Amino acid sequence: MEDQRTPEPAHEAVTAARTGTSRPGWASRMGRCKPIDQLARETGQLRRSLGLAQLTMISIGATLGTGIFVVLGEAVPKAGPAVVLSFLLAGATALFSALSYAELAGMIPASGSSYSYAYATLGELVAWVCGWCLILEYGVSVAAVAVGWGQYLNELLRLVVGVTIPDVLSQPPGEGGVINLPAVAVVVLAMFLLFGGARESARANAVMVVIKVLTLLVFCAVAFTAVGDGNFTPFLPLGMAGVSAAGATLFFSYIGFDAASTAGEEARDAKRDLPRAIVLSLLVVTALYCLVALAAVGAMPWTAFDGSEAVLSRVLTRATGSGVFWSALLSVGALVAIASVVLAVMYGQTRILFAMSRDGLVPRVFAEVDRRTGTPRKNVLLTSLAVAVLSAVVPLGALADATSIGTLFAFGLVNIAVLVLRRTRPELPRRFRVPLAPFTPVLGAGFCLYLMSSLGADTWAVFCGWMVLGLLCYFGYGIRHSRLREPLPHGSSTD
Repeated sequence: MEDQRTPEPAHEAVTAARTGTSRPGWASRMGRCKPIDQLARETGQLRRSLGLAQLTMISIGATLGTGIFVVLGEAVPKAGPAVVLSFLLAGATALFSALSYAELAGMIPASGSSYSYAYATLGELVAWVCGWCLILEYGVSVAAVAVGWGQYLNELLRLVVGVTIPDVLSQPPGEGGVINLPAVAVVVLAMFLLFGGARESARANAVMVVIKVLTLLVFCAVAFTAVGDGNFTPFLPLGMAGVSAAGATLFFSYIGFDAASTAGEEARDAKRDLPRAIVLSLLVVTALYCLVALAAVGAMPWTAFDGSEAVLSRVLTRATGSGVFWSALLSVGALVAIASVVLAVMYGQTRILFAMSRDGLVPRVFAEVDRRTGTPRKNVLLTSLAVAVLSAVVPLGALADATSIGTLFAFGLVNIAVLVLRRTRPELPRRFRVPLAPFTPVLGAGFCLYLMSSLGADTWAVFCGWMVLGLLCYFGYGIRHSRLREPLPHGSSTD
């Protein structure tokens, strides 16, 4: 299903010779922008079947659950009771970026999320870097979430039948195990759901979202009965530096709110519904996160949080005395919640690779669409295999921080893209406009940089290594196979 109007890479020199043009230099090729009208014309390969409710559920499904079920136990020791402020800090950073996402999603209703937005505004090299960060964000975050799923499965088995899966089969190397089979199992489950198509995947995701929202509300209702005033003092035991450090870790909790923007080509009315879904989902998620965090640190002293992934189950056990029933119920809800995150984020990952493949920057196999289901099934299979291997052998902490820094970088680029388009294409219709621009996008980019600076040197080393690998892939493959042949001015036609 290739666009026949665009010459293939092997014929680029022939085409240039026939037209009397010379092949553009590398600097020009790296800076070429993809016209917005071309992005709009290329849509249509995927089926438009998703409405506002489904898009909102995709974003909530990709976001809600990861941080509160999995990463909260790692964040509380860094900030103490002020972890609530850490959630607000991370949420404010996400909100600024969400507003920028909303404006761009209403203008550019294409798959690819911020990769496509960067391609239309900042040039091919920046778009590649953004897409490479999104691969880190989506692919690695799925692996991290899958690791947390295995922790809650063991917790449920311990509560119900008194046994757990041996560490050798449920922990990655370096943490007492050889392979994390539960993590692999949830990735494979999501893969089969994605094979069914976007509409079927969205229905399954919606059911799981309802279950996990109800689970978190039940947790709050039980935990608030055991809140002790002394658990909130001192409120800032580690100062604002601790709040910032925890906020950088908890930003992982907001990864996924942009998942709706990856469904730009499968939304029935993308320009209207995508902005609404992005902002609405973020507001719902932030409110629930803060509520659950208050209940958790109020019911259990912050010094008792020791980095355990299944921390909410321990809070309920402490709040109810024995609490086997409530803890088991929470573990079931957590399994459903984390499975929905895996499903929604893997959906987003496959659509980003689909957009990059259609542009020629990654191999063509990722853009092949199954005629029966209207989904890129080979893309889903390859992505699932890569994520399954990663989740089977890499510890959670390393995955979470690496995901956060890649996401923050991509979000910063989205804020910059809004500023660029406001200047270069002010005449374009915008169904949603970022309020108080340019201040809001500038603040969004600044907050992203601030949280990135709070991450450790090891995380920065991983990020820099990932960027070097990405640049090698771009100059070794992407720039040579790009289907955008020459630098084109904004808004020009390729016909």
